[in-house]
Amino acid sequence: MDGNGRWARIRGKLRIIGHQAGFSAVRRAVHFAVNYRFDALTLYAFSSENWKRPDKEINSLMQLFDQALNNEIDVLHKNNIKLQIIGDTNRFTIELQKNIRRSEKLTSKNSGLKLNIAANYGGRWDIVQGVKQLAIQVQKGILNPNQIDEDTLCRYVCMHELAPVDLVIRTGGEHRISNFLLWQIAYAELFFTDVLWPDFNDITFKRALNTFMKRERRFGNSVSI
Repeated sequence: MDGNGRWARIRGKLRIIGHQAGFSAVRRAVHFAVNYRFDALTLYAFSSENWKRPDKEINSLMQLFDQALNNEIDVLHKNNIKLQIIGDTNRFTIELQKNIRRSEKLTSKNSGLKLNIAANYGGRWDIVQGVKQLAIQVQKGILNPNQIDEDTLCRYVCMHELAPVDLVIRTGGEHRISNFLLWQIAYAELFFTDVLWPDFNDITFKRALNTFMKRERRFGNSVSI
């Protein structure tokens, strides 16, 4: 969800105003996903590299995250949405961690859209923490190293209970993955747009879906002639 800062700068506003506008785009995206009956929607809210930003901006982002949980969780629950926060949440404040656990527990049995928010998340971190869990299994004698394959590791990465990602949308004119769901998007289609995240709306979302539906997905297979 790139472009909040640039959106604010263009308008002569503080970066936090851009993040607040970006949250409105989050609401629109979730509403769109529910209407189109998506199985899952994952939003990259805060990467593990974002801690390098100024402390003032980070504090404002954490406050916005906390407020969003407080203000939106009842609406999500009412709409049968299951919320899951993926990433290393241990670095967050105790209060925010409690709020995350409370929100996840409230919606844990919902059967509608699976809404995943990546917070303090990194694709490499995800794979490493999965490997560590496998190492523990080997160390305890529960798992033989020769038994480890892709399916085994897959059980220990985030969102392992969901199908692999079909489509990755990147806003703000950036054309890179930026350490996002490296394992899960191995065969995902990529869609890049210059639209800044606060301006992301149903029109852009539909354009991404239309582009996706026109592509031939081979999953590594050759095309027969």
